[in-house]
This record gives sequence, structure tokens and C-alpha cells, in this order.
Amino acid sequence: MAPSPTKSPRSRSSSASSSAAAPEPPDGSGTPEPRGFFDIAFTDAVKAVQTRLGSRARNEEIEKSQGRNGITPELAAWLAERNSVFLGTASADGRPYIQHRGGPPGFLVTLDEKHLAFADFPGNKQYITLGNLSENDRAIIFAVDYARQQRVKLWGRARAIEDDPELLERLTPPKLGKRPQRVIRFRVEGWDMNCPQHIPQLFSAEEVEAAAAAMLARIQELEEEVVRLKGGKG
Repeated sequence: MAPSPTKSPRSRSSSASSSAAAPEPPDGSGTPEPRGFFDIAFTDAVKAVQTRLGSRARNEEIEKSQGRNGITPELAAWLAERNSVFLGTASADGRPYIQHRGGPPGFLVTLDEKHLAFADFPGNKQYITLGNLSENDRAIIFAVDYARQQRVKLWGRARAIEDDPELLERLTPPKLGKRPQRVIRFRVEGWDMNCPQHIPQLFSAEEVEAAAAAMLARIQELEEEVVRLKGGKG
């Protein structure tokens, strides 16, 4: 079982304080690298609502903290257990779209402390995500561990890669019987973990089957023990 992703040391790429100079990202945009999710999510409009509803002081303290803008080993281990995530994108004019992506645990691969990636398999051929990414690379990944009632949101930038067969081969889960068409690579700019409130506690069929098998095995052991204690009498 992977530990909670919040029980992790901060990424080496995180700034030590809010006053530290932020490096420019490698995309050449000139925009300072976010220190964490709050540099992305806490827009002026969001701050205004926080002020109006009385939570601004609390969120100002969050902004003073050392942000999470890289993938820690604990977060990587937690993500490697997921078999389902949601990828959010938006068109150039801001129309949002959410796409579900799933696979065997480990289908979402940590490439390094800044990048995640997964193989993109054929779907309904609407290509809304690809179209959005072609004109707006801002994206978010939302991942949930229903059994432990944990959820993580990761802000960043994503792009489709269709000319790297080596990476495609590395990310293709074995024994699926399908060939992916491309890779979606996601550069993490900030992440946070939501509170567990209102997350329904759900278990996969595999988890239920494993628990049931363990229970049945224990029942059989107890029945055999009863027979032994009775001296083999029926």
C-alpha cells in the first residue's frame, strides 16, 4: 500500500520561501515556474471570493508554505496504484472538458520529478482532448483512491507525443491486446490533496474478491478446527 501522498518530503524543485526567485519554465514562455497549486488556482477572482466568504486569511497562510510543484517518491507510489484518473483540458476560449483515462495499476507512469505520462488508446474518435491540447496546453489530472478516501489534483501542462516509439513501448501496459496511438505527457506545475469529506468508500471487484477469498479460507480453517476438536466426529 502506498503511503498518503501528503506524508512526503517537499519536492526538490519547490522554493524554500514565497520570496525566492522562481525559475522560468523550459517552454520558453517566460512565465515564472509556479511554486505550487496556489500560484495557479488562487487567481484574483478566487482571492476576492475567499475574502468575501471569510477564508482569505487561512489561504494566505497556505501561500506562505513551501509549495508542492514536483512529484515526490510518495506521490509517485500513490499514483502508481491508481487504475483510473480524470484529465481535464480546455479549449482556447476556455470551454472545459474532462476525459476519463484508465488501465491496470501503473498505467500512469512517473517519468521524473516533473513529468507523468500514459499511453493513449483509441476511443470514440471525437478527439476533444487532443484538439484542446493543440491550442491550450493547460491541463489538470484528478485522481481518487476511493477505498482509502483520498484524492489528489495536479495542475500542469500536457501535450500529445506521436513520434517517440521508444516511450510509447515503455508506457504500453502488457497483455491489453491493443496498440496505443500516442503518449500524453503531463508536466506537473503544482499539486494538492483534498480532504476526504464526501468521498464514497468504494472497492474494486478485485479488492472485494480478494477479501472474500480470505474470508472463505478462514471459514474453512475454522470448520476444520471444529472437526479436529470434536475428534473427527460428524
